[in-house]
Amino acid sequence: MKKIIYILSIVAILNISLFAKDAKNLVDHLALATLMIYDGKLDKARLELNEVDKEAQNFDGAKFHTISGVVNSKENKHEEAIIDFEKAIAATKTKEFKAPKTQKKEKYLFSIGSSEKKVEPKDEYDGEKIREDKITQLYMYLSQENYKLKNYKETIQSLDNAKEKGKARASLYTLRAECYWKLKDHTNAISILSEGIKKFPDDLTLLKQKFYYFADLKLYQAAIDASKVYMQKAGSGAKEYIALAQMLIGGEQIDEAIKLLEEAKLLFPKEPKIAVLLGHMYLKKDMKQSAAHLFEVSSYYDLIYLKDAVEMHRRANNRVHALYLNAQNPDKVEKLKQKVAIYIDSGEYKKVTGLHKALDRYGMLQDDNLRYALAYSYYMAGDFPMAEMHLKKITDNELFSKATVIRKNIEKCKKNTLECL
Repeated sequence: MKKIIYILSIVAILNISLFAKDAKNLVDHLALATLMIYDGKLDKARLELNEVDKEAQNFDGAKFHTISGVVNSKENKHEEAIIDFEKAIAATKTKEFKAPKTQKKEKYLFSIGSSEKKVEPKDEYDGEKIREDKITQLYMYLSQENYKLKNYKETIQSLDNAKEKGKARASLYTLRAECYWKLKDHTNAISILSEGIKKFPDDLTLLKQKFYYFADLKLYQAAIDASKVYMQKAGSGAKEYIALAQMLIGGEQIDEAIKLLEEAKLLFPKEPKIAVLLGHMYLKKDMKQSAAHLFEVSSYYDLIYLKDAVEMHRRANNRVHALYLNAQNPDKVEKLKQKVAIYIDSGEYKKVTGLHKALDRYGMLQDDNLRYALAYSYYMAGDFPMAEMHLKKITDNELFSKATVIRKNIEKCKKNTLECL
C-alpha cells in the first residue's frame, strides 16, 4: 500500500512539473520571439510564434498578435500586419490587466539594526490606463501599415483612434495632411497643417509643406506669405529665395518673381544665381539691356556666366562691350565662337575671315554652323572661291540648302558683276 501511494505521489509531481513547464514554454516563446525581433532574426521569431499554443488557457492573444504584427510589418507583409494589429486591439479591449504580485516580506522574531527602513508607497496600479496606452499604440502601428498600403482614409482614422498619441508629434500632422492631400481633400490638408503649426510653432517642416500645397493650388500670394514666415524662422538664405522665385516662375508669375528676386539681390548682392535668374526674367519682358547688365554682374562672382554675359550684350547690340567681355574669356574655343557671331552681327566680315586659321587650328570648322558662317563671310567680303570651297564641305541638310542659294548667287555674280553691287 505504501508503495502504491509512493508511485502515485511521483506521478502527481511529474504532472505538476509538466504543467508548469507548458505554462513556462508559452511565456518563453513570446519572450524569445520579441528578443529575436530585436536581433533582426525574423525567421526565428516566426518559429517561436509558431510554437505558441493558441488553445492554452493562459494564451495571451493581445501580446501574440502584437508581436506577430510587428514581424509581418518588418517583412513588408502589410496586409497581414493590419489583420494582426486589429486582432491585438480586439484582444486588448477584453484582456484582464491584473496588478503584479508583490513579494511578502518575511517576519522575524528579531530584526537586525536599531530601526526599520521606511518603504515608499508605490503608485496605485491602473489597469485601464495600461489598456488604453496599449490600444493607442496599436492604432499608431495600424496607421503606419495603412499608409504603406496607400489606405489614406484608414490612416487618418487610425490616427484619430490613437487620440492624443496621434497628435503628439509635428510629423503626425504632416502625415495627416499628406493623407488628406492624396484624397484630394485640400481644405482639410491645409487646415491640419495650420492646426499643427499652432501646436508646434517652431517646426519648419509644417510651414514648408503648407508653402508647397499653396504653390500646387496656384495660390501664389498665400504661398509667398507662408514662405516668408518660413524664412523668418529658418533664416532667409539665398537658396530659399531662389526656390520661391522658381516656384513663381513655374506658375508664370513673372512680375511677382521679379519683385522677390530684386529683394533677394539687395540681401545677397554677391550671389550670382539670383542675378542670373533675374536677368532671365527681364529677358522674358524683352528688357535686354537690364538682362545684359545682370548677367555681367553675375560673371564678376562666377566666370561660368561670362559667356552668357557676352551673349546678352550682343543681343542688346552692345557689340563693343561684348567684345571687351569676350576678351576676358579663358575658354579659347568659346571665345572664338562668340567673336565670329559679334563680327557677323556688326557686318565686319573681313574680321571673320581673318579668324580662318584660328578656327581651323582648334578644329572648329567641323561644326557646319561655323563653316557656314565663315563661308558666308567670304561671300560677303567678295572672296567667292574661298566661299565656294567651304560651302561644298557642308553636309547639314538645312545649311546645305542655304549654301546652295549662296552658290547660285555667286554664279550670277560671276556672269554679271552688277548682280553683286
